[in-house]
Amino acid sequence: MTKQAKGTISMNRLSVFVFLVAAVLGATWMLRPMHLRAQSLEQPVPILVELFTSEGCSSCPPADALLEKLDRSQPVAGAELIVLSEHVDYWNHGGWDDPYSSHSYSDRQSWYAQHFGSSSVYTPQMVVDGNLQFVGSDARSADRAFTQAVRARKIEVRLSQVSVEAGKNLRAHVETETLPASPSQTQVDVYLAVALNHSESRVSGGENGGRRLTHTGVVRSLTKIGSLQPGEGFVQDVQVKLGRGTDPGNMRMIAFLQEPGTGRVLGAAMHSVGK
Repeated sequence: MTKQAKGTISMNRLSVFVFLVAAVLGATWMLRPMHLRAQSLEQPVPILVELFTSEGCSSCPPADALLEKLDRSQPVAGAELIVLSEHVDYWNHGGWDDPYSSHSYSDRQSWYAQHFGSSSVYTPQMVVDGNLQFVGSDARSADRAFTQAVRARKIEVRLSQVSVEAGKNLRAHVETETLPASPSQTQVDVYLAVALNHSESRVSGGENGGRRLTHTGVVRSLTKIGSLQPGEGFVQDVQVKLGRGTDPGNMRMIAFLQEPGTGRVLGAAMHSVGK
């Protein structure tokens, strides 16, 4: 074989090698953004964070501030913190009635107390996914609860077609994926909450008299809209009447699934009304 022929074969082999390397690198380059995109499309795990609070409680403003920080900064990787501020009415004495309070939220907190085996209620109290509770201003306990909650398998909840009709009624479509059927699984209640993104008060009496207080995710209505049965999904169009003077641009809607027996939250979704 001549030197020229040998050189030609070597060049051919080199060309094939370079082609193969380029092909592998090209495929890797093409797959990498697809992999990153797949990661970015993964749905964050929803975690429902309920704060039982009151404008009549001097210990509550730090908890209100923590809830606002959690809502704004979303500090838990891979999770969406969905916050609800539920103002109880048993602090409505001493010269100040909390304008956002309702006895129904006091009843809901008492219901939680039974689940937690407690004989009394307190503020501020934070409840995470219906089964973890601690003092609402305790950021370290909140971090531990979120670390545990983000590992839980959730049922997907979807809120769509959210709209305001003539400034009076709020409409939405609520849908869930199928609730797995198993011998231990019972029906799950479906709740719908409407809350204010932001609110503030200048308190003129009580323990916080003279202070300006701000709140996040202030619940204005919380309603059970149905039940989800094992082996089935849930689909329903809902309508909520808005209070007079309500600004739709300052509202959010939250749907969540909760086991009536354990209080455990199995799924949640939030939609800003103004978007």
